[in-house]
Amino acid sequence: MILENLRSREVFADLAALDESVFPLDRAALAIALEEYPHLNIESYLSKLDTLAARVEVLLGDDRSPLNVLEALNEVLFIQEGLRGNTEDYYDPRNSFLNAVLETKNGIPISLSVIYLEVARRINFDLKGVGFPSHFIVKYSSPEREILVDPFNLGRFLTKEDCQELLDRVYGGSMQMQPIFLQAMEKKGIVSRMLYNLKGIYYQKEEQQKALNVVEQILLLNPGTLSEIRDRGLLYMQTSLFAKALADLEFYLSHAPAPEGRSYIEGHIKTLHSIVSCPN
Repeated sequence: MILENLRSREVFADLAALDESVFPLDRAALAIALEEYPHLNIESYLSKLDTLAARVEVLLGDDRSPLNVLEALNEVLFIQEGLRGNTEDYYDPRNSFLNAVLETKNGIPISLSVIYLEVARRINFDLKGVGFPSHFIVKYSSPEREILVDPFNLGRFLTKEDCQELLDRVYGGSMQMQPIFLQAMEKKGIVSRMLYNLKGIYYQKEEQQKALNVVEQILLLNPGTLSEIRDRGLLYMQTSLFAKALADLEFYLSHAPAPEGRSYIEGHIKTLHSIVSCPN
């Protein structure tokens, strides 16, 4: 099992080291799942995406207008294939793993959006991921028009008013729609957001080892992120890796300009010093 985990981390580390220009969103999103499914055959799921794209191509015919392409994507992914948003068990970790989403047909906004983006890419149709607050979507942009698409809701086309309604559902009217909410995200940013979602789910379920695995993946994509070094230290402490916990928490306090929860962290450091220095 240890060797399998090392292999999983090595695969993800190799992908994380790639430049954004050649970073493979589909492969990296699938590599997230290697921690949970160490025998996962990534190539087989890439082939599933290839097949979905081929089916869209057949349906498209000669009409490559943006609306027709989007309608063909919606037909294949949501009507024929049956992909859908998992409204019954939204916080099931499997909703974040692309292989599981392709198998169960259930996902959350960002995992369904990644499938949508990658099938579109395979037919040379340029879409962008949009990190809308609390609800990831995709968009088509040209000098003439912008079309917002919600893969969580069967590829529904969104107006700006619809976007405000999405905000209102989560924030109760306290957040107003802003153009920055519709900015395109880079591929590494999308995978990072997938990981942050998964981290939150594991925190909620109090699965510290799995949360630690995710934090370590986040740090491979975003080296030196102080808040994640802090969280890794706290998770190391909870999983009895006391020397590593001490190193991370001391690093955080010495490098963060305004450490959040300084007294809390200092208390843990004091405890860790006593544990690490205690003879066996």
